[in-house]
Amino acid sequence: MTKKLLMSAALLAGSSIFNVAAETEFEFRGNVELQGRLFTEDALFPLQNDEQFSLAFAPEFYWSWNNGDDAIEFVPSYRLDQHDDERTHGDIRELAWIHVGDDWETRIGIRRVFWGVTEFQHLVDVINQSDSVEDIDNEDKLGQPMINLSLVRDWGIIDFYVLPYFRERTFAGPEGRPSIPIIDTDNAFYQSSDEENHIDFAVRWAHSIDDYELAVSVFDGTSREPLLVPTNPIDPNTTLTPLYIQITQVGIELQANIEDSLWKLEMIHNQNDIEDYWALQGGIEYSQYGVFDSNADLGWLVEYGWDERGEDSPSNFQNDIFFGNRLALNDVDSTEILFGLSYDLDFDSTNVLLEASRRFGNSVKVSLDMRLFESDDFNDPIYLFRRDDHLQITAQYFF
Repeated sequence: MTKKLLMSAALLAGSSIFNVAAETEFEFRGNVELQGRLFTEDALFPLQNDEQFSLAFAPEFYWSWNNGDDAIEFVPSYRLDQHDDERTHGDIRELAWIHVGDDWETRIGIRRVFWGVTEFQHLVDVINQSDSVEDIDNEDKLGQPMINLSLVRDWGIIDFYVLPYFRERTFAGPEGRPSIPIIDTDNAFYQSSDEENHIDFAVRWAHSIDDYELAVSVFDGTSREPLLVPTNPIDPNTTLTPLYIQITQVGIELQANIEDSLWKLEMIHNQNDIEDYWALQGGIEYSQYGVFDSNADLGWLVEYGWDERGEDSPSNFQNDIFFGNRLALNDVDSTEILFGLSYDLDFDSTNVLLEASRRFGNSVKVSLDMRLFESDDFNDPIYLFRRDDHLQITAQYFF
């Protein structure tokens, strides 16, 4: 992100604080994290290692005044990685002024916004860029500069977004793992001549009616998902350069709470100058409460992901079926376990994940994550991760 942008955001926050210092309430919290990854197979690329440790720090600052109608949130983050220079990085996740009116709200600055209802893939989530050096599941997001106006009406909540600056996707470097080390992030190029200064726009309407939740969104601007273009198509050892094209995407989210089941659907139509396409992710989560004569709840998940582009899609989930279980013990330590398996019907490949977490006291949380990849088809997007099965252990201290 440019120094000019960061300076503008800091001046906005700073001037607001000084103007209301006498009546401001202040909160400070955050966490320190130690993380280790252990890989079960030798690396596919020569500079990669079989273990990877990192240390992260994520403080959160919160100021509020005017009886809580005005607030500033500041959430920076920094990670120091043992091997990967690209994963050693900092970001401003949030630095925004928020004002609440009677039936409206404004949010100006750097923020994170999440859209979506499904478990294994979020097709409609297009506001923030993925911070892929954190994890390849694209759940971690970079802070996005924005002006957001939210209107609350009887017929729903409508959000308008102006996005004046674009963030390029991060990728792990040659020593990072799991990664695709042949990506040349230093020479990314754009369809728009405005490049990262292109102004994007989005609008989203969301409404709840009894047990149903519906949202419709439109995004117009630079695609957050880059196309990876070979620098020299005839060279088998060529690097891949990210290309960011202009898109107009319409998204639909639907969630229905029917008895003990949540029915979920995300569907998009993406219009661009290369190839228009439809894609969807949908399924069901059925919950059993008080299993094993205990306080525990067990969820059963089934989803299907489809992309009209088929095997030409850069997505990992162009024709995939997903199965999973979510176990919440509902104990004082908030113990949770999520197991998931995806099977690619085109490439006959599998992707297994396990996520488990538990608190120890009021300040410590330990998480265990496992990823397994099985692919024998060179055209499969996860083929390059076929040796990257790993176990990840994360310990966080909250203050």
